Amino acid sequence: MTNKPVKIFVVEDDPTYRKMIEYVLQLNPDFEVLTFENGRSCMDKLHLKPDIVTLDYTLPDLTGEDVLKRIVNIDPSITVIILSGQTDIKTAVGLLRQGAYDYITKDDETKDKLINTIHHIIQNKELSDKVSTLQEELGKKYDFGNAIIGKSKAMEKVFKLMEKGVSTDITVSVYGETGTGKEMVAKSVHYNSKRSKSAFVAVNVAAIPSELIESELFGHEKGAFTGAATRRIGKFEEASGGTIFLDEIGEMDMNMQAKILRVLQERELVRVGANKPIKINARIICATHRDLKGEVEKGNFREDLYYRLLGLPIHLPPLRDRDNDVLILAKHFTDHFCRENGMEKVSIGPDAQKKLLEYPWPGNVRELKAVMELAAVMCSDNVIAGSDVNFHNTGKSADFLMEELTLRDYTNKIIEHFLHKYDSNVVKVAEKLDMGKSTIYRMIKNGEIEIEE
Repeated sequence: MTNKPVKIFVVEDDPTYRKMIEYVLQLNPDFEVLTFENGRSCMDKLHLKPDIVTLDYTLPDLTGEDVLKRIVNIDPSITVIILSGQTDIKTAVGLLRQGAYDYITKDDETKDKLINTIHHIIQNKELSDKVSTLQEELGKKYDFGNAIIGKSKAMEKVFKLMEKGVSTDITVSVYGETGTGKEMVAKSVHYNSKRSKSAFVAVNVAAIPSELIESELFGHEKGAFTGAATRRIGKFEEASGGTIFLDEIGEMDMNMQAKILRVLQERELVRVGANKPIKINARIICATHRDLKGEVEKGNFREDLYYRLLGLPIHLPPLRDRDNDVLILAKHFTDHFCRENGMEKVSIGPDAQKKLLEYPWPGNVRELKAVMELAAVMCSDNVIAGSDVNFHNTGKSADFLMEELTLRDYTNKIIEHFLHKYDSNVVKVAEKLDMGKSTIYRMIKNGEIEIEE
């Protein structure tokens, strides 16, 4: 609304009062004011699309209530403010329920109240416009062609399945190795669906301690446990109307699996420390790098929950099975990196291309992005040579030891390495390194080690 004048219609049959309101509003150069002495003359000009209408409740031809109803039916985006000499609360409440933004009684403070109300309307409209713009930008960002780069046959199958996933609220399960882009698929499905204007809430199940995950997902009441100083809504409630993305669902323990199953079956949850169930309206998208069917056979994952979550399964292929997508993605990452850092665009030389195609990419797309950003920095003459392409996942301990770090720094690096390898699954890393999981949680909390979001 700030890019053009705010168009305001003033509908008032009292000529003195009408001129007073017109004068007050025209003191603001951003307001374009048109006045009308009755309801019908206002309705005849409604095609001019006013932003705001100030409407006298008592008019000579139509009641303010009649005009309000007609405006709401014709264009609900028009904001209506009722001005009235009546102080009847029942009348005011009825008009507000029918769509009026505010009800202002005519007295000595009317001018100030009206100006304040109009400023609130403008602020709310600007905020709403910003949100709509952000949502539109997100929609463009997560358009299938922009969010997920690739032309291989393997990715064509993925795109077709994603298109199936946006037309309904079917649960989507995304499978794939670490770094293949499972969350990007989830976001693309959400932002291209009818729920795109509501929240996308991502939860990394593996990164939350088992004793906290119920509170994190379902919320808790004040005093539910030590440290619960206030009521807190959980991720399912936060995602109401939108999508909740349960990343690494395969790491959830059996006890929590049973509780999630009930939530999915009943479409309701109970906050920790509460008794009353709360209805939920969130679409479910889950992801895992594990073979969930195999986990069911091993007894690590509930069979009933597996089938409840299966929905539309989307298998993301590893980068090594995506043919020339490696080179397409490599160019995309280098172009983006150069643009973001104000660098001249770089090209990828033949020897670098050969090296990229021959590498197995255990870290998939995530690893490729890191490799190409470093290569863009290291290259000369704006051409990435084979020697500029360095793979970090070589397993050579000599390179690691050459850094000459302190024992604590080496320990931190080892833990970070295994957290990356096992998708931030603290319990798994603690088992592999034979150390206490509480120690790892403490190190994360204190910032000694970093965990990927």
